[in-house]
Amino acid sequence: MAGGVSTRNVWPSYDKTNVQAAAAKKNTDTLGKDQFLSILVTQLRNQDPMQPLQDKEFIAQMAQFTSVEQLMNMSTELSLMRQNIGSASSIIGKYVEWNEYDGSGGITTLNGKVDSILSKDGVLYARIGAKEVALDYLVSISENDPAAAEPEEETEEAQDGTEEVETP
Repeated sequence: MAGGVSTRNVWPSYDKTNVQAAAAKKNTDTLGKDQFLSILVTQLRNQDPMQPLQDKEFIAQMAQFTSVEQLMNMSTELSLMRQNIGSASSIIGKYVEWNEYDGSGGITTLNGKVDSILSKDGVLYARIGAKEVALDYLVSISENDPAAAEPEEETEEAQDGTEEVETP
C-alpha cells in the first residue's frame, strides 16, 4: 500500500530490550514499599522509649503512605493513557479499513475517515462517522481514501430513473 501509515506509533513494541529498559527505569525512579517499610522499622527501633510513636501518628503515616502510593499509581496510569491517546491521535484525518461481521455471519470490510479518538474502559476507539471501532480491529491505515482509488463502475440508467451498477 503506497499511502499506508505504519501502526508502529499506535501499538507499542514489546521486545526484550524495551521491556528490560522499562523495568530498570521503574526500579530506580521511586521509593518502593520495601524501602518505606525498612525506614519505618528503623524509626520504630530507634525511637525514644520515653516518647514512643503514638498510635495516631503511626496510623497517619500509614495513611499518607497509602495516599502517596495511590497517587503515584494514578500518575503512571494517566501518563500511559496520555501516551497511548497521543500516539493514536496520529491517525485522525486518515482513512482506515476494518472488518465487521454482517447479519449473515460473513465478514464485510468497511472503510472511512477517522474523525476522533476516544477511550472507553481503557480501550481506544476511532470514531468514524457514527461508528466507534476499536483500534485493535483496524486492518489498514492510509493517507488517501481507498474508495477513491477504486475504478469507477459503469452505470446504466434504469427505466425507473435509478442507476444500476454493472459488475464485471
